[in-house]
Amino acid sequence: MGQTARVSAVVWTAAGSLFAWLWLLLCQGFFWRTDVRLPSREEPDAWPSVCVVVPARDEAAVLPAALPSLLSQDYPGRAEIFLVDDGSSDGTGDLARELARRHGGLPLTVGSPGEPPVGWTGKLWAVRHGIGLARAREPEYLLLTDADIAHAPDSLRELVAAAGSGGFDVVSQMARLRAESVWERLVVPAFVYFFAQLYPFRRIGRKGRTAAAAGGCVLLRADAAERARIPDAIRHAVIDDVALARAVKRGGGRVWLGLAERVDSVRPYPRLHDLWRMVSRSAYAQLRHSPPLLAGTVAGLALVYLVPPVALLAGLAAGSSAAAVLGGLAWLVMAGTYVPMLRYYRQPLWLAPLLPFTAFLYLLMTVDSAVQHYRGRGAAWKGRTYARPDAVPEEG
Repeated sequence: MGQTARVSAVVWTAAGSLFAWLWLLLCQGFFWRTDVRLPSREEPDAWPSVCVVVPARDEAAVLPAALPSLLSQDYPGRAEIFLVDDGSSDGTGDLARELARRHGGLPLTVGSPGEPPVGWTGKLWAVRHGIGLARAREPEYLLLTDADIAHAPDSLRELVAAAGSGGFDVVSQMARLRAESVWERLVVPAFVYFFAQLYPFRRIGRKGRTAAAAGGCVLLRADAAERARIPDAIRHAVIDDVALARAVKRGGGRVWLGLAERVDSVRPYPRLHDLWRMVSRSAYAQLRHSPPLLAGTVAGLALVYLVPPVALLAGLAAGSSAAAVLGGLAWLVMAGTYVPMLRYYRQPLWLAPLLPFTAFLYLLMTVDSAVQHYRGRGAAWKGRTYARPDAVPEEG
């Protein structure tokens, strides 16, 4: 009797997981598709002016691979770069000036904002300083991009053309992250996959509440930034790119987000520890530091990602064909939805069935993020410690 009850519970749980996957497959904005790229665009008769704002803290290791790509932008209009050296200790500012002298191209100004006041994240304080410098040029657009992002020569041109043609106030591209080490291959594509599951790209470009951006590459209309009070209105945001998109959309602006074709992050994450820090420092903030949301997230991750392989194996062990079939089908749908992202990242498709293991890692990272929050340790990033949980930068 007890064995039968346990098998029955596994069957019903596996059925619930399969139902969840069918719903995700068909009703969650087709999040698993990777064909949301820059929308159709036409070049304007007169190219608007653009100021590029690059917050940078201790970025000397990645700057030589990223900054020259901005300096060499093939942009027909007026464009200028403002790199904000956020208290670096590795000579980031001096290196940026040297790279500008060596490569030429767009004009570069290096500024320094000083230490952020209470209530500001370091990155957003640096962005505020950069936007303040840029406003003297009265640009029509601002490109907010990170110091580890390498752009194709026509990146700025294509972003501006897409914004103008589509009437968007924000055009953001999810830069292709590096996926070369073993852990990067296992974790990085899943990071973008999970992000798209939370914020389906197709819904972001429509009217409605869904709003998000990718902080590494955000083209922002200057007047929309003023209306939304960017960055002051989001000065304490942990996940600043999503907060920016929400603020613009609340103000009546239009937002577009998609996958990049030739915008790449050059930052390496060779060890699991590096990727763990990247995820855990903002995971609990995503849940608004809410224990009920944390519990629901853990239960949801377990049901959706962990139950299918467990049900399949348990069904085979117990001789329950129903549990095995339901678990196997759920696992098959899961893996199938992951295949497009693996192809986008040029990764082998045999990684798709390993998604439950990767999801388990993300579950642990999320729990660890909550543990660190309640231990009151704050978070450290690039030598700066943030005691307040609402004053931690999402990415450097």
